[in-house]
Amino acid sequence: MKTNLILTGLLTITLLTSANCRAGMFDDLKSMISSTSGSNSSISALSDNQVVDGLKEALGDGVSHAVASLGHSDGFLTNLDVKIPLPGKLQNAEKVVRMAGQGQLVDDFEALMNHAAEQAVPVAANVFGDAIKQMSIDDAKNILSGPDDAATQYFRRTTQTNLFTAFYPIVQKVTDQVGVTEKYKAMMGKFNSANSLGGMFGGSAHSLLSTTDLDTYVTGKALDGLFKMVAAEEKDIRANPAARTTDLLKTVFGAVKQ
Repeated sequence: MKTNLILTGLLTITLLTSANCRAGMFDDLKSMISSTSGSNSSISALSDNQVVDGLKEALGDGVSHAVASLGHSDGFLTNLDVKIPLPGKLQNAEKVVRMAGQGQLVDDFEALMNHAAEQAVPVAANVFGDAIKQMSIDDAKNILSGPDDAATQYFRRTTQTNLFTAFYPIVQKVTDQVGVTEKYKAMMGKFNSANSLGGMFGGSAHSLLSTTDLDTYVTGKALDGLFKMVAAEEKDIRANPAARTTDLLKTVFGAVKQ
């Protein structure tokens, strides 16, 4: 828990100090990579490695922003774009429990699922960082010349399996610690006592989801939310003008304007 908080703090500092250097970089880099003219000596003097490193820095800042925006208390819960709802098969049970005046049980259960996701997200920084380090010149060209979500597609392809493997034990540990299973059982107990239609789900509501099912569900939704935020950052990087706050970005992107 302490480690997660420290990592989140570092990511937030990174966000505050470098967010302004992210936007507008794709267009400049695309021009540099696709340029075949030698008339611009500053651009032609740049190596492929400098171009790729510039893209990596831009994507690194975007990923840091996405991770920092979710990996803190209420990062998922208060963001309606990524908030984790109850699993679909529990929607009818939720209605019955709320009608019975026990809506707080539902709210508590939902909140705990989202808090588990929030605590898992900071580990994504290292996984994304590894993917960025391993990016090749061809990867960079494909991202720059690809669709608006090309970088997000790259991250999904190269990180999703590792992210699930890293997220799952954290979600599992947190759900055990904060009592997600107990909240779930309490909610389902209220459902069973309030469900006047008995047998609506073909048996006891406790059998609807196992603890493993819940942990898998939360992990999957945490990844969906993270990639959604990465996609939003990619869109911002492609669309907006930017300041250049590091020597590398000044060299790479400044050359385009000369």
